[in-house]
Amino acid sequence: MFAPQRELKILVVGNRGVGKTCLIRQFCRATYSDDYKQTVGVDFMEKVERIGSEDVKFMLWDTAGQDGFNPVTRAYYKGAEAAVLVFSTTDRGSFEALPRWRDKVLDECGDVAMALLQNKVDLIEQSEVSSEEAEAMARRLNLRLYRGCVREDLNVDSVFTYLAALIQGRANKDTVGTEKSTEKVADGRPGVPRASLSRSDSVKLQLQQKQQQAKKDQDCLLM
Repeated sequence: MFAPQRELKILVVGNRGVGKTCLIRQFCRATYSDDYKQTVGVDFMEKVERIGSEDVKFMLWDTAGQDGFNPVTRAYYKGAEAAVLVFSTTDRGSFEALPRWRDKVLDECGDVAMALLQNKVDLIEQSEVSSEEAEAMARRLNLRLYRGCVREDLNVDSVFTYLAALIQGRANKDTVGTEKSTEKVADGRPGVPRASLSRSDSVKLQLQQKQQQAKKDQDCLLM
C-alpha cells in the first residue's frame, strides 16, 4: 500500500517584482523565464517531493504583491502552514517591507513556520541591501535567511524543504509535549536563526559550481 501524502500549504509573499512567481515555477516545474508578468490575485502550483520518510505534496500559493490586502487574497491565506517572505537584492523597498509581510501572515495564519529568501544574489554589484543588514533583519524577525538566485536554482529547494522539516519538527514537538531549540547563530546564542549563506563569496562560488556543472552536462551531450 502507498503511504498517504502529507499536504503542505505554503504562501509565497513579498513586494511585486521580487521573483515570487519565478520561485514557484522553478521549484515545481524546473523552469525559469525573464519575462515579468505581474500576478493578479493569486496563482497556485503544486509538487510532490520525498522529504525524509514521507511524500509531501507542496501546495504553493503565489500572492500578488500589491499593498492593498483585499478580501479575495485574504481568503487564500487561510489554512496555510508556512510562508516564504521574499525580497530582492536590488530592491531596498522589498527588504524594508519584510516586517509588514511577516505581520500580515501572522494576522491571517497565526504563528506558522516562516523563512526569508533573498533573491537575485547574482546581482550583488547592484545590491541595495548589505549582507549585514539582511542578517540583522533575520535576527529581528527571528527567521532563517536563505540567499538564493531563482534564475540559477540556488537555494530554491532548500527553503521549501527547510519549512517542511520545521513543520514536521513542530508536529513531533506537540506530540511528545517537549520543546527543543534547534536554531543557533554562529556565536551559539539560542533562538536566532542563522543565514544559510553569510558571505557574497559563498554565493558566487555556488553559482560558479552550478554553471560549471551545466557546461559539463552540455559537453557530455555533444560527445
